[in-house]
Amino acid sequence: MDGLLEFFQYLGKNWDDLLALTYEHILMVIIGMGIALVIGILLGIICTKNDRLASVILAIANLIQVFPSLALLTVLMLFFGLGSSTVVIGLVLYSLLPIIRNTYVGLKEVDESVTQAGEGVGMNTLQLLLKVQLPLSLPFLLAGVRIAMVISIGVAALAPFIGGGGLGKTIYSGINLRDPMQIYSGALIAAILAILADYLLGKAQNRLDKSNA
Repeated sequence: MDGLLEFFQYLGKNWDDLLALTYEHILMVIIGMGIALVIGILLGIICTKNDRLASVILAIANLIQVFPSLALLTVLMLFFGLGSSTVVIGLVLYSLLPIIRNTYVGLKEVDESVTQAGEGVGMNTLQLLLKVQLPLSLPFLLAGVRIAMVISIGVAALAPFIGGGGLGKTIYSGINLRDPMQIYSGALIAAILAILADYLLGKAQNRLDKSNA
């Protein structure tokens, strides 16, 4: 009980710093996810056009995913230096696999008769993609975004190890100072962000599933 009271007192005294770190954390994740979405959707579309190329792209994305996150960030640091921009590159790389795979699967799952109907009314390849295939594959894509978002929030907590910001700062500082309150506060807020992102994207995915049913 005393520990819980001490924790809330710590939050009360440091809420402004924690709020700033939370903002940094969210900003890194949003920028990384935005870039990953553009690259991932394009690569997912390319995968649907060429099965041999699809196996290569997915294999490379899988290889990136199995790298330990701290090891990957360290390698990136050697090439891009210290700072949050290097962390964002890491988040992009870690987010690619679920986005590429789910875009690919979603586009493959579009009923061929729907595509043929679009062709029958005179749609070209780009119109079919933008107006028919991508909208119908959105539930699959959103499932990939949901996975990528949760992964990114977790990986972003490692940012301070390569000179980045975010909630990992208070966790890293707490480890160095042996201050459990700092560790708990950073870890708890990061966990809440991940749970909230998963919940909201899950609700959006369910709505899309129902609208496409």
